[in-house]
Amino acid sequence: MPTSTIVRVQRAFDCTAEAIYDAWLDPRLARQFWFATPPTGEVIRCDIEPGVNGRFTIVDRRPLEADSSRRIDVEHSGRFLQLDRPRRIAFTFGLPQFQSHETAVILDIEPQGDGCLLTLRHDTGPADEETRDMLDSAEEGWSTVLANLERALKS
Repeated sequence: MPTSTIVRVQRAFDCTAEAIYDAWLDPRLARQFWFATPPTGEVIRCDIEPGVNGRFTIVDRRPLEADSSRRIDVEHSGRFLQLDRPRRIAFTFGLPQFQSHETAVILDIEPQGDGCLLTLRHDTGPADEETRDMLDSAEEGWSTVLANLERALKS
């Protein structure tokens, strides 16, 4: 039986667990940090239906790696599996243009003093060629998302 590959990223925040939790479900804030890579990327669509089985679709426009003068729209979509404010958000995650299947992401948010620690775990599925190719980019991408989240909360 193949084993799953987990990408794990952590970041400490100087705000409450509730503020972090709520940001993931608020389209106004989420469009500032989910997937767009500043300064060149921008979210052009951010639909979030909070609630278990609620769906999200976020489309960001970014430069092509091979030709930065051209842009590509990348859709990120999924469904919320678990919402336990302020400690956990779990959702399916898909990139329909690039992946044939959805994966699972879990956000655990732990209060720590005046701030909190967010641990993101992305189960990318069995370690096949498609998964191996996305591991490094997934870790880098989620690290960027969390850095963008911090910036969005400070603005």
